Amino acid sequence: MACDVTIMNRSETVTLFRERLLEVISRSGKSRSAFAARCGIDRSTLSQILSDPTGRLPRVDTLLAIGRTEQVSLDWLLGLSADGGPLAADVIEQRDVEFAGTAFPGDETLARWRAEALGYKVRHVPATLPDLVKTKAVFDYEFRDAAVGSPEERHAGVETQLEYERRPETDTEVCSSMQSVESLAHGEGIWRSLSRRSRKKQLERMSELTGELYPTFRWFLFDARERFAAPLTIFGPLRAAIYLGERYVVLNSREAVATLTRHFDGLIRAATVQPHEVSDLFREMHLSA
Repeated sequence: MACDVTIMNRSETVTLFRERLLEVISRSGKSRSAFAARCGIDRSTLSQILSDPTGRLPRVDTLLAIGRTEQVSLDWLLGLSADGGPLAADVIEQRDVEFAGTAFPGDETLARWRAEALGYKVRHVPATLPDLVKTKAVFDYEFRDAAVGSPEERHAGVETQLEYERRPETDTEVCSSMQSVESLAHGEGIWRSLSRRSRKKQLERMSELTGELYPTFRWFLFDARERFAAPLTIFGPLRAAIYLGERYVVLNSREAVATLTRHFDGLIRAATVQPHEVSDLFREMHLSA
């Protein structure tokens, strides 16, 4: 059965952000000029945010200024949470935020974060599929226009991740939408140009690895018609990294990490497919693709 919801891409994420920003402006009861002044940003900056044809999100300091001034959480503005009411305790302060450079599989920063989180639970919402389950063909397809990391570096990075995940002391939870894997199986959305043979091999690898790595690696699937989650990784209580398409925004405070952990736990509670079921599901998708 063809799915009627496809994976959320960057332009859709930006559209959701703009819708929520317009809601915040409307709730403030102020003109756009007055709203910009209240948040300490230029009127021209606000106009660009609301109309930028390149589909980029604003700078993090701009997001933080809006969140602090209007008492809305950064995770809600970015689509991580459905709750947009005043949440002063969840507003993330600028001192709790840093940038990480453009990351790719094998990036030393990500490897260090994983190593530091060993013994803690790592929670992950992938942009498409978890890196460690991707085939070479899928990596080459996704990174064909990437300016960072050679194909050899990316593939070596995946093997390093897989070795890490096979360690018995790891504890990883992945949560993504059912529609994201259905779109792969049906060759829809971002997977439209990927060959059927490559898609079948990818589904086969997903089935094999989720069966092999369970229960220390657990993949939950939720219904994207009921929930939305932006790509992120939570490294135990230490830090969380939200992927914005080109860079990671890294949240360092325990309060901020706890906020995103609650969001992730909500995704798990809403999951329609449990980890012990996904290997068989991917195998069925592979046979029918």
